[in-house]
Amino acid sequence: MFILIMQFFWVYIDDLIGKGLSIWVILELLLYVSASLIPLALPLAILLSSLMTFGNLAESNELTALKSSGLSLYKIMRPLTVVVIFIAGFTFYFANYVIPVANLKWHSLIYDIQNTKLSTIITPGVYTKELEGYAIKVKEGNDSLFKNIIIHDHSMPTEYKTIKAKEARLYRSTNGMYLFFDLKDGAIYEELDIQSPIYLPNGKEEPGTKSTRPSRISHFHRATYKMNVTGFKLNRTEEDVFTDKFEMLNVFQINAATDSLKRKQQKIKASFVEGIIASSGYFFKVNSKDNQKMDMMGRKEKATPININELTSAEKITATNECISKLRRLNNNLESQKEFMKTISHEEDQYWIEFHRKFALTYAIIVLFFIGAPLGAIIRRGGFGAPVVIAAFIFMLYFVLISTGENLADSYVVAPWFGMWIAALFFTPISVLITKAAADDSPIFGREFWGKIFKKAKKNAGTIH
Repeated sequence: MFILIMQFFWVYIDDLIGKGLSIWVILELLLYVSASLIPLALPLAILLSSLMTFGNLAESNELTALKSSGLSLYKIMRPLTVVVIFIAGFTFYFANYVIPVANLKWHSLIYDIQNTKLSTIITPGVYTKELEGYAIKVKEGNDSLFKNIIIHDHSMPTEYKTIKAKEARLYRSTNGMYLFFDLKDGAIYEELDIQSPIYLPNGKEEPGTKSTRPSRISHFHRATYKMNVTGFKLNRTEEDVFTDKFEMLNVFQINAATDSLKRKQQKIKASFVEGIIASSGYFFKVNSKDNQKMDMMGRKEKATPININELTSAEKITATNECISKLRRLNNNLESQKEFMKTISHEEDQYWIEFHRKFALTYAIIVLFFIGAPLGAIIRRGGFGAPVVIAAFIFMLYFVLISTGENLADSYVVAPWFGMWIAALFFTPISVLITKAAADDSPIFGREFWGKIFKKAKKNAGTIH
């Protein structure tokens, strides 16, 4: 989990640094991310723990003692098998009900964090007035470095400031209440509000108090300008915005969503066909009750065919050009409709990928246990040495297969169910083979074991023939 969380930090480090986020927001994000990372961490944990457990038993000859007392490997594994099945069942419940909520929480939270990036509100070439009391304009720049910046500060009603600088770097305080501009080569133009003159009792203006607007200019090579942005804090978006995404649904909601998509596809197809019929005088519904009813009532005029030979040359050219134009528009509409339906089909595949992912995760835990436990009994090594290396290699192969299957399903190469179950289909026969070898005390990496396998396969092939 630590490694996976560090990987998450590596991906989103730019979005988390310099935002003035509280430690509670970071911990909340880590809590949700940790829950969503369990599908990756748990299979590896089961594989490694089973390898280490049976490796330790075999290395200390306890497994040999159990077998000599009449217990087979299957009976020795039976209690742990029950535990693993219980863990797999709990994992399915967790993946079906907890992980969708965790995905919803951390996706909405990271979205809010990304949108609190103050540098994104500054657009080069235009004045930015999102920060109350300030108007900011830059000529060019991105992220946190800007060129030729102008800041109009009218936060004080009786004082106006204009700050100009050739370069500015943007920082935010750790508590998120202040924004700092590190300015280079610029000037500050300060101007007070118009001062009213003071009048004496006799009604005359006091000398030296004429209505004026005091001002001053200060030049600097480098300066820091502090701006109060307490009103620009992390705003939490309503989570309902993300609830319809496939990652935020359980298997029952996914099933309902796919049914809804199918009805939507049928409705769109029917509407498209209706539109083609309505836009052309060459097509009519066959066996339509509405048309028959309208014909009987005399409210629908039937189209009268025209003999093309009766048309003049100019009318033929006009009719042909109009027909070609309509066919081109129809082809364009068909292509657009085809792409739109492909998008809906891809969305449906995403739902089914997530649907099968939950079941494939549960099954992977059981399969990896039946690989790790007998393999530990065969290699007779415990601790964090050989088991960690073997578990890392097997898990790497599992991760590559599950990622490849998901990509193939996402690109329409294979069906969603096959893409998500490809790793399980690959490891199932391997788990059966290793378990049988460990139960029979056969050296799986030796020539004798594979000789028996090929001999038995050859015998079965001869029998079938």
